[in-house]
Amino acid sequence: MSENIPPLPANSFRIVLDLNRPENRLDNILLQAIKQQNENLTLREISRTAFKELFNTGKIQIKGQNARPSSGIAKGITYVDILGFKQK
Repeated sequence: MSENIPPLPANSFRIVLDLNRPENRLDNILLQAIKQQNENLTLREISRTAFKELFNTGKIQIKGQNARPSSGIAKGITYVDILGFKQK
């Protein structure tokens, strides 16, 4: 069985969330994942205000759609793309 992985948008950084249970809010889980990753140190040091601004300007996307901080996340794997930060 092949996994359906969406294409990575140009000039973006991808965070893969693998959840054991559904979560009520994307923002809390995503910020925690950003702080734990070591591939993009600039993004890892982002302030909470700058993080919120990424949502406000549509730079956080799931499946090419703008994500909201209050979006719920299903159990399993979710690919979140953050525009404006390069994948290494």
